[in-house]
Amino acid sequence: MTDGDRVETHCPYCALQCGMTLRTDDDLISVEPRDFPTNRGGLCQKGWTAAELLDHPERLLTPLVRRDGELTPATWDEALTLVADRIEDIRQRYDENAVAVFGGGGLTNEKSYALGKFARVALRTRNIDYNGRFCMSSAAAAGIRAFGIDRGLPFPLSDVGEADTLLLVGANVAETMPPFGRWLADQKARGGTLIVVDPRATPTAKQATLHLQPTPGTDLAIANALLHVALTEGLLDKDYLAERTTGFDDVRRTVANYWPARVERLTGVPVADLEAAARALAGGERVIILTARGAEQHAKGVDTVSAFINLALALGLPGRPGSGYGCLTGQGNGQGGREHGQKADQLPGYRKIDDPAARQHVAGVWGIDPDSLPGPGVSAYELLDSLGTDAGPKAMLLFGSNPVVSAPRAGRVTERIKSLEFLVVADFLLSETAALADVVLPTAMWAEEDGTMTNLEGRVLRRHAIRRPPGQARTDLQILHALAERLGVDRGFPEDPAEVFGELRRASAGGVADYAGVTWERIDANDGVFWPCPDTDGPDTPRMFTERFGTPDGRARMVAVEHRAAAEEPCADYPLYLTTGRVLAQYQSGTQTRRVGALRRAAPHAFVELHPDLAGRLGVTDGESLTVTSRRGEVTAPARLSDAIRADTVFMPFHWAGAGRANSLTNDALDPTSRMPEFKVCAVRVERAEQP
Repeated sequence: MTDGDRVETHCPYCALQCGMTLRTDDDLISVEPRDFPTNRGGLCQKGWTAAELLDHPERLLTPLVRRDGELTPATWDEALTLVADRIEDIRQRYDENAVAVFGGGGLTNEKSYALGKFARVALRTRNIDYNGRFCMSSAAAAGIRAFGIDRGLPFPLSDVGEADTLLLVGANVAETMPPFGRWLADQKARGGTLIVVDPRATPTAKQATLHLQPTPGTDLAIANALLHVALTEGLLDKDYLAERTTGFDDVRRTVANYWPARVERLTGVPVADLEAAARALAGGERVIILTARGAEQHAKGVDTVSAFINLALALGLPGRPGSGYGCLTGQGNGQGGREHGQKADQLPGYRKIDDPAARQHVAGVWGIDPDSLPGPGVSAYELLDSLGTDAGPKAMLLFGSNPVVSAPRAGRVTERIKSLEFLVVADFLLSETAALADVVLPTAMWAEEDGTMTNLEGRVLRRHAIRRPPGQARTDLQILHALAERLGVDRGFPEDPAEVFGELRRASAGGVADYAGVTWERIDANDGVFWPCPDTDGPDTPRMFTERFGTPDGRARMVAVEHRAAAEEPCADYPLYLTTGRVLAQYQSGTQTRRVGALRRAAPHAFVELHPDLAGRLGVTDGESLTVTSRRGEVTAPARLSDAIRADTVFMPFHWAGAGRANSLTNDALDPTSRMPEFKVCAVRVERAEQP
């Protein structure tokens, strides 16, 4: 909604998508919170300072082309012609799949849709994926396996504040999405029980009624133990299991082996705490189980989420008013970004690219032959790992991502990116990945373009522009339009986001994520619209699964899953666990937040959090420089002593590049289903750094 120099829009950061108002006064843009259903007038420090980047001195305002090893200013015509010529040359010398596209979970729905279409229609490459593969893919795969549908929260966020018992698994919302804390405060004020599962006593865990502090990588065993207790104590909803699920007999046989004493040995969580947690979950009228990256970013992430879904189903939670299972989406458009074609195996509407009916429908909207659509590509890490190899892509177009910092085994990924014949990056700041590019295209920022985002509830929201992009910066849609023209595709890539959204609605119609009934006007009039919404005159779907699940027979599928060790366990050479995560003042790879003065002062650099007992054994003092080494690399950062972490584990935030780049250490072992890398646990050794 716009009113002269005032617009109502949403924060550019996490999937909470807090409502905010932007105002212009003497060319200065300021941020004010607004009373939107997700944040209810609250903003975190990142949201409050978001407008500071719009006119940052490091903002990219002109195309850059590498000449004699240096990135130098160029005209748009020169830059775009170079990109098109190099793409055509590489496709001629190899094939269409020699060009890859890599997207981001912060792109609007319109840009995500256009990027997927551009890859399949203008480039005809199967090689496209996005950084959301590193965020929600395990929960998505488990949700589809159980429910037939993947929507982060299948109920409104307000349900959280009404829960009698709330279980958060691997979620530190106090730092990752602080306005979420208002719902926790509501829940506590009602006398609710909050249970947090996390290897660290995070600010969120410190608010908990009960904190389960397991060995990293053992969440699946905890879920099976909780179900074991509920089963043996007769706490299950037998009618719900009989009427609304299949597969429980296999699950029951499996969890019979997860008695609490055994799981205490596996996880370090006391028997009494496991039993208390199970009873609290079974004893509430309104009960919610939520997972996040701590449980999901593992080589067994899909099975771990399935174990918690099994627990939720056995207690009869999904579809019950005020209860259910959900996943806390991380990136701003982590939900919408995976629904409309950025993923290697998907077409718009959450359709599978290898489904003949899906191909027929989408090709009809796009006006092409279904047989011309490429097949599925490989996942994000596999794509990055193949760059520059004999069988892999030789060129890549990258929009809205910084894998040099954010990808696992980042040293190897950096080398693979450097091995490309040609790299194009579209961004508004010179990220560490953009600094390696042959061409950098300056893009609009969040306050300079209209579009839609889909938040963690599946609520489609409107982003409103308050100004045009500065300098020579263009929107991603304008860039794709111009590139498509130069590649000989003169139709199908409009610059107007409203026109793109109209086409997205048609392409998604009849799919799992059906946006056909969502209009910009309806979004503005109703604080957003929840998908699926197939009819402009019909209702949307704030609460899913009330009568049936999205499976052919309407029943949820329970899947028996076994705990297994992390892909890499500590040993004599690497005796400690490393786990990674975020801090309050920074976001993702830090490209934006590390450039905001207040956020940089609040969190200026990487650190290694370790327990005082471990520090004592190492002879380390607080603030002393440490070297952390894994089988993939080493980093150096100051020690931060804290009794919030287990003595067998160290923690590093992943927002920084250079010597403190945590992802130099992380494991690229992949979940066999979701292809999620094992960010959350690997084996390391920690030593005092050699002094220069």
